[in-house]
Amino acid sequence: MENNYYYVPTHSATEVGALMKSVYMWMTLALGVTGVVALYVSQSTELMYSIFSNSILFWGLIIAEFALVMIISARIHKMSFSTSLLLFLLYSLVNGLTLSVIFAVYTKESVATTFFVTAGTFGVMSLIGYFSKKDLSKLGGILFMLLIGLIIATVVNIFWANSTMYWIITYAGVLIFVGLTIYDTNKIKAMLEYHQGDEVITQKIALLGALTLYLDFINLFLYLLRLLGDRK
Repeated sequence: MENNYYYVPTHSATEVGALMKSVYMWMTLALGVTGVVALYVSQSTELMYSIFSNSILFWGLIIAEFALVMIISARIHKMSFSTSLLLFLLYSLVNGLTLSVIFAVYTKESVATTFFVTAGTFGVMSLIGYFSKKDLSKLGGILFMLLIGLIIATVVNIFWANSTMYWIITYAGVLIFVGLTIYDTNKIKAMLEYHQGDEVITQKIALLGALTLYLDFINLFLYLLRLLGDRK
């Protein structure tokens, strides 16, 4: 993000606040779709078997997830808002299909508990990011580099299968996505302030912000589930 976003005064706190409400509304809707789909699929032995026993279908869904995120992120300003929203909801549905596996691995009680812990942690961190007046652009650069390192370490440990590295990655993942929640919330608010008055652009920024925070929430939840989840 360009640093100049951080130094634009808020001309209408009410307008920006309303736009941020839209960000959280779309994020919550997407999380709801993901949760409902994941729970529904987990209760069907046939659906679970169809998805996770068919490697072509499973990896096809994973690739579709990456493709949808890239398409939305790269082309949202060229697409209509309704098309962007439809793709976002489609992504959350596909993500629900692949995340249904957590109900086969962890007890429903521990999944629910971890969800509420994640929601509380995310809420506090997002509030910190929203009300922070500091320039967090440097934090964003550091977190991005750490995220790349986390991805590389995760891939390496798939083949290495080291339990110590597994837990280091887990705790690092929690810290990184806690930081990203703060940074991304601050960035989204700054961008909305910078573009306020242009309804078309701010609506799309709000939707893209919802996708960003959705991803932060899901990843934070998955790393916390490693720590708090009770395996069956």
